[in-house]
Amino acid sequence: MAEPVVLPFEHLYSTLPEPLWVATQATPVSSPELIAFNASLAHELGAKEIPDSETLAQWFSGNQLMPEAKPGALGYAGHQFGNFVPQLGDGRALLLGEVIDQNGIRRDVQLKGSGRTPFSRGGDGRSPLGPVLREYLVSEFMAAMGIPTTRALAAVTSGERVVRQMAEPGAVFTRVASSHIRVGTFQFIAARRDEQALKALADHVVERHYPEAASAEDPYLALLEAVVARQAVLIARWMSVGFIHGVMNTDNCSIAGETIDYGPCAFMEQFDPQKVYSSIDQGKRYAFDNQPAIAQWNLARFAETLLPLMNEEGEALVEQATDAIHRFEPLFSAEQRRLHADKLGLAAGSDQAVPLMEALESQMHHGRMDMTATFDALTQYASSLSDEHREALLALTTQPDELSTWLDTWQQEQVVNQDGERFTAMRHANPVIIPRNHRVQEVIDAAYDGDFSPFHTLLAVVTKPFDESVEARRLAAPATENEQVLRTFCGT
Repeated sequence: MAEPVVLPFEHLYSTLPEPLWVATQATPVSSPELIAFNASLAHELGAKEIPDSETLAQWFSGNQLMPEAKPGALGYAGHQFGNFVPQLGDGRALLLGEVIDQNGIRRDVQLKGSGRTPFSRGGDGRSPLGPVLREYLVSEFMAAMGIPTTRALAAVTSGERVVRQMAEPGAVFTRVASSHIRVGTFQFIAARRDEQALKALADHVVERHYPEAASAEDPYLALLEAVVARQAVLIARWMSVGFIHGVMNTDNCSIAGETIDYGPCAFMEQFDPQKVYSSIDQGKRYAFDNQPAIAQWNLARFAETLLPLMNEEGEALVEQATDAIHRFEPLFSAEQRRLHADKLGLAAGSDQAVPLMEALESQMHHGRMDMTATFDALTQYASSLSDEHREALLALTTQPDELSTWLDTWQQEQVVNQDGERFTAMRHANPVIIPRNHRVQEVIDAAYDGDFSPFHTLLAVVTKPFDESVEARRLAAPATENEQVLRTFCGT
């Protein structure tokens, strides 16, 4: 009997010129074991039959080549903390191929931690277990929140040790993305001054992600404008849940407008606009409040790569591209206003959404309030306007009198706007639970001791972020002073 074909792979990206894609085989690991497999996502990707756990472990560790897979490493460059590196690439990842999902969308399937590639630059090509669990949890939470993101298909332990700050258990992660094409991919080709390859890449992106741009008077300008629009919406949605990416280099900026490369990411707890968790971001370049400006800076680097393909020339060309980049701010602000209205339970067109949110953020900052807990408590109060829920909200701040004054102003506006539909929007803008740093660390610590049950428990809860069960409420609680995790680390 033939093996079941888990995923019906195609290989369009591999037709692009080298070194955008370089055929590379995974390096086998000693004793892979399956941690998790996202069967619902697999079916969404077109899988008809799911094999047993042992087979999945062999396939998603890279030990055995999945039927129809054609592994290769992707080349890209990038500005890392503002410094340009002309060649980075997939140093520990392999694209297995693409599938056409049930919605007719082409999506990549990629192994991370599967061994050395031509782009490893002396690295071991492996991943510790901790970053694999973090990315699985956080990416699936983001998907549950409706925030564009790569997805987690599988996680497998390798049975081997990986040395970073210390020797740690190794693992391999399988990631699904609309594509793995980045701003850095365009920079990689532009730095080689290969206009033919640049055009082939841009045409591939237009066909795959932005087909409406193909009929524009200038398809490459239209491509730039479309990427700007998606990034603007994405960053606004990050900010609405307190997400801090931590390493927004151009090689981590997806052309498809998805969250990619979770690394040292974290979620805001006690509100601070300049909050940083990443241990490698010493200068706070990628602090919470800096993320929109950094995204726009990354997009300017993307625009530079497209200039040779655009119709205009000279100063007119630069002005046209600059205008496209300047569209980021109004698009970001419009999406942020919409999200502010939802989070505060106001009508979409309320002119009070922005000033009320700015005032509340000031209250959260100066009152040392937890962001997620504040909006969850505000949502509960909006549903009842009871004294009990008001007191629970006021208990979250060190400045209850100031917050009480804000609540009175908000309540006047909110009551005018409130109806069942608005409350539903408010609840779905304000999760009960996020993958809190200390909860993720608890999961990692338990897994390092061989216990994956806390991982599965937390995964079940964060993928239902509006659930108000007892278990959800328990895991949603902010960290105590002794539980706080103030620094997060990248798996490389």
